[in-house]
Parts: sequence; structure tokens; C-alpha cells
Amino acid sequence: MNLLILNTFDNQGGAAIATYRLHRGLRSIGINSRLLVQGKKTDDHSVIGPLTKWQKILAILRPYLDGVATRLYRKREKVFFSPAWLPERLASKVAKLNPDIVHLFWVSGGFLRIETLKKLKQPIVWTLHDMWPFTGGCHYDDECKKFQQSCGNCPVLHSDRERDLSRRIWERKRTSWEGVPIVVVATSHWLADMARSSSLFRDQRVEVIPNGIDTERYKPINKEVARAAYNLPQDKYLILFSAFSATSDKRKGNQFLVQALEKMSQAGWGSKTELVIIGASRPENPPDMGMNVHYMGHLHDEISQVLLYSAADVVVAPSMQENLSNTVMESLACGTPVVAFDIGGMPDMIDHQINGYLATPFDTNELAGGMMWVLENENRRDMLSQRARQTVVERYSLKVVANRYLALYQSILK
Repeated sequence: MNLLILNTFDNQGGAAIATYRLHRGLRSIGINSRLLVQGKKTDDHSVIGPLTKWQKILAILRPYLDGVATRLYRKREKVFFSPAWLPERLASKVAKLNPDIVHLFWVSGGFLRIETLKKLKQPIVWTLHDMWPFTGGCHYDDECKKFQQSCGNCPVLHSDRERDLSRRIWERKRTSWEGVPIVVVATSHWLADMARSSSLFRDQRVEVIPNGIDTERYKPINKEVARAAYNLPQDKYLILFSAFSATSDKRKGNQFLVQALEKMSQAGWGSKTELVIIGASRPENPPDMGMNVHYMGHLHDEISQVLLYSAADVVVAPSMQENLSNTVMESLACGTPVVAFDIGGMPDMIDHQINGYLATPFDTNELAGGMMWVLENENRRDMLSQRARQTVVERYSLKVVANRYLALYQSILK
């Protein structure tokens, strides 16, 4: 079977990391998978990216150019919003490679023009990593639900016009994709429900297949050794918060974490607990969290991540909207229980009080209580850790997930 995966990047961002993991997993079970990207960082021969210096420069510019129309909305939220209007030659590249199936993942950032989809001749599978494929441009809708009709008056753009950029993008998708058979794969049950309720995908086949992870790379490491590697204290409880733009992206929930940690400090945990943050450097004027904070910046290798997940006693993921978080899956794979709000794809991975804790959204008292519940009993924490690892091995190992995709491809081609 010749498979062509389309993703904007091969290892930049959570969706790219999940896609590249699956690409490797599919090749490991004998599928001739190739990954076509706009920006290539790896040296993997099965990843096809720009070759010439000009192509590489253009690849860097395309995300900026694609967002020109968005920047006209000066009061917009500072989050991803993708018009997907830039001309590209993707259809001709796909035709030359002549795969049996074209599998789309995260294709924003100027990589795929909306109108290109109808030009593809092969069966199309589209794995959703966020809400963009069925919205008028936003990647997360902040609960506005306008994708269920036709968008417009977009709250992300802070627009007061019905026929704004979001409505025009939605209309381009409707016109271009009408009659195009797409097998939609959501990586969480929450995202599948959103896709089924959308005006663009409600008539398409929607399946649920999670992301996969290499359980031989992401596995528990001795806690004392892991802490020593980063000179972290051996005599404190450690809470880990990990996210891209961890302290600046409102959706990642740092504002809730600050409140929850203040409550923990007031309850007497401030002197015996410390916070570790991945995905942010120490700011000039750091907020008072009620406890000592270690800012680790951005990590770019898996070994560093595994060490820090293993060093922590609990991981907190206070996101407002989230699909299937790589951070949660990686943490569980390393045997570290997770506390999160009961939103999005969190309940797919976190079994309440079995391998972690699901707090009522967005109750910071309960978020704090969940972290204290994990930390306060060593025997309980050990049991949570064992079950966390077991959850990932049984549900999310690369071989398990790759074989589910193989079955899907075979059902499409038969």
C-alpha cells in the first residue's frame, strides 16, 4: 500500500509530532508511508520537503502571507486563524507521487488551499487535530458553536459583521468540498462529536482513532536519577506544567493554574511543593505562584521530556479546550498521573481517580484539590502511576494505533 501523508511540518508543534510518530509507526508495520510537508526539519528520507533555497524561504514566509487577511481584524484574539487562500502546487505534487490514499493531518499555515481538496483524485482520509477543518478559520471555537451553521460575527476575530472573513472561509469550504468524499478521523471522542455536529462534515463518515506514542521511548525513569539530571530537589513534591507557549496561550489555562497553586499554598503545600514549567522561560516579573518555580524553556528532544515527566509527581493540564493532548499521553506513558479539567479529549485518556483526576471545568478549588489528592498518599500515587503506564501501553502504543489505521485504509480500498 502506498500512502501519502500531508502535514505542514514534520516535527514542529503538537500535531506534527503526533503525525510523524504515526508515520513511523505505519512504516514499521509495512506500509509505504511518505510524509509531504511544507517545512522539513528532520533528515528522514521518507519525508518530502522543499529542496531549493528559494523553496525553503517561501515555506517560512507562507504562514505569514496566509494570515494577511486576518491581520485586518485588529481586535482579534492572538490565536491561530487560517484563511488557507494562498495558491500552491500541492495537487500536482500528489499526482506525481501517485499514492493509493491521501491522508491529511494539520495542513494550515499556507500549506493547503481550501480549493485544492477537490482536485485530489485519490481517496481522502483527514485526521483532525483541532477544529479548523470544519470552522470558518479558527482552530478552537472558544465554545461559540457557530460552525454548526455557517460562521460569521466571529468572536475570535471580534467581528460584528455577519459576512466577515469567517463566513467567507466557511462558504469556500462548503462550495469546494461539496460532493468530495472524505473519511474523517477524530483523535478524540469530543472532536468526533464536534465534527458530526458541524455543517461541513455532518454527512461524512467520522471515525475515532487516537494518536499513538512510542512506549519504548516514553517510559518511566527512576525518579531520583531524573531529578538529579536537572538538579531538581529530591525532598519536594514536583508538579509539572507543560505546553507550547505555556504561560502566554490563554487556552492552555495558566490563569487557572496560578489560582489553584495559590489555594494549595494557602492549604500548607507551598513549602513542600515546587512547580516545573516546560514551554516558557522565566519572565522578567514572574507571578507569585505561592511556591518555587523552575522555568525549563522549550525542550526539543524526547529524552529531556521523558526525564522531566519522570521527575514529576503529578502533571497538571488546565486547558480550556483541548483535543488529545500529547503532554497528557506522554506523561501517562512515563507513569506520571495527570490532573486536568473534564473537557475535550481529557476523559479519553484520564480515568478519574484511576490514572489521574478530572476536575469540574473550570473550578480552581477542585483543580487544586485534585493535585493534593494525588500527592497526599504515596501508595495511591504509586497505584495511579502503574495504571497510567498501563493505559498508554494498552490503548495508545504506535503498533496498536497503526494497525487501526491499516484496517481503515483496507476498508476504503476494498
